[in-house]
Amino acid sequence: MMPLTMATVGMPASVKKVGGREETKRFLENLGFVQGASVTVVSEMGGNVIVNVKDSRVAISRAMANKIII
Repeated sequence: MMPLTMATVGMPASVKKVGGREETKRFLENLGFVQGASVTVVSEMGGNVIVNVKDSRVAISRAMANKIII
């Protein structure tokens, strides 16, 4: 298990856990980052991470990506 920021670009993974405060968890879950969801890092630019999740691309900050454990 490791944070999403440690994943290599193009490597598919599944979400094991979402951490952080309750409102942070809810925000990430609304974006599709739920336990068991398949995610793939598309690119990293300027500290932000672009991720494919549930057939859509989502850009999240590095701090948010650190709360997603794969």
